[in-house]
Amino acid sequence: MTTPALPSVDVSNLKTFGVIGAGQMGLGIAQVAAQVGLDVVILDATAELAEKGRKKMGASLDRLVEKGKLTGEQRDALMSRVRVANNASDLAPCDIVVEAATENTDVKIRLFQAADAAMKPGAILASNTSSISITKLAGATKRPELVAGMHFMNPVPVMKLCEIVRGVQSSDNTIAILTTIAQKMGKTTIQSKDIPGFLVNRMLIPFLNEACFALQEGVGSPEDLDLAGKLGLNHPMGPLELADLIGLDTCLAIAEVLHKEFGDTKYRPSSILKNLVAAGWLGRKTGRGFYVYDDKGNKQHSAI
Repeated sequence: MTTPALPSVDVSNLKTFGVIGAGQMGLGIAQVAAQVGLDVVILDATAELAEKGRKKMGASLDRLVEKGKLTGEQRDALMSRVRVANNASDLAPCDIVVEAATENTDVKIRLFQAADAAMKPGAILASNTSSISITKLAGATKRPELVAGMHFMNPVPVMKLCEIVRGVQSSDNTIAILTTIAQKMGKTTIQSKDIPGFLVNRMLIPFLNEACFALQEGVGSPEDLDLAGKLGLNHPMGPLELADLIGLDTCLAIAEVLHKEFGDTKYRPSSILKNLVAAGWLGRKTGRGFYVYDDKGNKQHSAI
């Protein structure tokens, strides 16, 4: 089955790009949007959290300048295009808003409703969700035909893929605009139907979860499982290293959605994954997951 051809669209009139969520994914999306000349508005639970995220982005860009991958002038120009929102009403000028909050349906619906109420007619509202129904999110708004999924990969500035997810209500024009904007950001796009996990996580999460089961059953150590992935499967990272990078809470949330929506035991999350999340050991972002990490995120040794 081939993906239907999309209409040709002109996105030159789209100037302002909103991001809801100043975490790792939100900041990455904000950065790639600003890199292509869009004015970016970052919204979080508070203006202080959004400003903290903006400063974190600046520090990340400073490191790129130190490595010679970015000039000081480019960094300054990029940062000048990024501003912090005080509340949802500051999303009013945005032509596109991408939500990149936690993988929780109720949270996302509340954010979508607030953004929908603030945004101008004709503006597109997208979600970076890894697994939650785009159709359900769209149904909570008054612009369902202007809602779709825009799922970036982590880390956003590095990873080349963007998964465009079509909800039941999504118009061809909405899908075409998001596809064109993603490509303008330097991403290769794929299109997915609105099925739990979409394409990437439908494949990835069972793989990561199976590695967790293998560890839980004592089949191999974390190091051996990750070497198996890297040297046996030619993956750039092992499954447990990748889970730590994504965030174990995010991996668990996606696994739970897949298990609930499909009702198939093959998607049930492993006990070791649930226990690590319960302990607050969420991977790199907390300094401990399957491995222990230093302050710069460098892996030290296994924690299991």
